[in-house]
Amino acid sequence: MAEGVKKRNVKSPSSAVAGTASGDKDGKFSVPTSEGSFLTIKRVPVFLFGLICLLPYLYYVIASELDNDIRRSILINGAMSFAGLLATIFIIPVASRYVLRRKMFGYDINKKGSPAGLIQVPESMGLVSGIVYLVVMFLFQHFYFTPDSEWLVEYNAALASICFMILLGFMDDVLDIPWRIKLVVPSFAALPLLMAYAGGTSILIPKPLQGFIGIELLDLGWIYKLYMGFLAVFCTNAINIHAGINGLEVGQTVVICCGVLVHNVMQIGSQAIERQQAHAFSIYLLQPMIGVSLGLLAYNWYPSSVFVGDTYTYFAGMTLAVAGILGHFSETLLLFFLPQIINFLYSTPQLFKIIPCPRHRLPIFDPKTGLLTGTKDLNLVNLFLRMFGRCSELQLLVRLLFFQGLSCGICFAARYMLAGWYK
Repeated sequence: MAEGVKKRNVKSPSSAVAGTASGDKDGKFSVPTSEGSFLTIKRVPVFLFGLICLLPYLYYVIASELDNDIRRSILINGAMSFAGLLATIFIIPVASRYVLRRKMFGYDINKKGSPAGLIQVPESMGLVSGIVYLVVMFLFQHFYFTPDSEWLVEYNAALASICFMILLGFMDDVLDIPWRIKLVVPSFAALPLLMAYAGGTSILIPKPLQGFIGIELLDLGWIYKLYMGFLAVFCTNAINIHAGINGLEVGQTVVICCGVLVHNVMQIGSQAIERQQAHAFSIYLLQPMIGVSLGLLAYNWYPSSVFVGDTYTYFAGMTLAVAGILGHFSETLLLFFLPQIINFLYSTPQLFKIIPCPRHRLPIFDPKTGLLTGTKDLNLVNLFLRMFGRCSELQLLVRLLFFQGLSCGICFAARYMLAGWYK
């Protein structure tokens, strides 16, 4: 669900005077992309947001007793993730020039009626994050895997699925694929991973039910792989429909990734060596994801200078699904998606055309006050506005990201309370 309206084959008018990069006192930095067009980097808010999200994870990495090889690999992967952040920040202005030349831009609907609503915003910048991510992951392979590594096949299959999803996401941005097709597309992208998956297909029966069923483990076989395919479909589409305001798609992804990283580190210290490697594998996938996402968020934070497009939402959802599947915690992963599950269930009547569904289920913007008002459309963005009243787009973004972080906290609390009783 895009946050802007796509317009193509329209000549781009100048919106500013061409020049060199310039900064201001609010932690913002303007970078010229082409004649008369500037992108603004929001350094301070994105730095603070990233620091708040990463602090719990950094604490556990330092405080936990990790295997020396795993800790070394995490640090190498972290350093490469930071390089990916810098590369994303550097490349996005360059890519924006080419995107604007091809007339791929959008207008921010949530600023319609104001001067900001007339600015042509480059589309599909999630492509930059996706490409940088793949380069980082391919280079990291040199530092961690040997040619005979048992994880190498699944690692390459995971990258193939992510690469496939980036391609399909960009096709969606360019061709504007119908919604019914979007629901099916991620299942094709997940095929390389599902075919190469060599992990277990058994699930642990909850302890309260073991007495009735008579077994502790249930081997699902191909049904488990079918479940993994549905998980990939859900993750990609869940982030795609929980959108509509500047920074929400990328922000929620960063929060979920940080929550999953904390879960991985906590589990590494209390698992057998094979499970430790699975959780470490998940960390290697998600640290670069956070790096490239923060680089993109520096331009996508309110007020957005670029739109991420379906390229990013598909890429982010598939990466999280792959991390959960190969980390062997696909059930726990769904707990981190609590806001997305609520949004999906709440949106179901419109998504399946039970009631009319407009193309853009966005709030109403009042150019006089700069505030957003919730509509009757069934999604979490409008629900928050109806429940908590009108507010600015930035305030709404902060509220939704806080709810995402709170949901991660609920996930950890639920696991702690159910530990030893449920499983």
